[in-house]
Amino acid sequence: MIRSLLDAQRLGVLSTHCRGHPYASLVAYGVTDDFSRLFFATPRSTRKYANMTEDDRVAMLIDSRSNAEADFHEARAVTITGRVSEPGEDAAAPLKALFLSRHPYLCDFVTAPSCAFMVVKVRRCIFVERFQNVTEIEVSP
Repeated sequence: MIRSLLDAQRLGVLSTHCRGHPYASLVAYGVTDDFSRLFFATPRSTRKYANMTEDDRVAMLIDSRSNAEADFHEARAVTITGRVSEPGEDAAAPLKALFLSRHPYLCDFVTAPSCAFMVVKVRRCIFVERFQNVTEIEVSP
C-alpha cells in the first residue's frame, strides 16, 4: 500500500522547523525501493534549506487526496520521518539518477550549482487510511 501511494504521487509536503517555528514546503521527491532513503532538491537560498542545516529532523507527508467527498473514505497518507543531510556528489549520484528518472523535467534545477540535493535517512513510515487505520513501520533505528 505504501509503495503504490509513493509511486502514484509526485509531490509531498516537507516539514521542517527552526527555533520552535514549524515550516511546510511542497517538494518533488523520490524514495528508494526499501524506503530507507527519501530524497529531494532545493535551492540553498530557501528557508527550508536553512531550517534543515540548523536541525536535521524532518517529516514528509504524501497523500492521495483529490479534494472530493470520497477522500473521507478512500484517502491514504504516509508520514515519513527521519534525519536529512546533503551528501557528497559521489554518494548522491545514484539517488539523483533515481530522482531524475522520476522527474526528468527537473534536470536543470537539480544540476544547478545553487541547488542542494537532500537525502533523508528514513526512521519511520506512518501509513493512515480511512483516517483511522494506522500502520507504523520502523525502517532504521
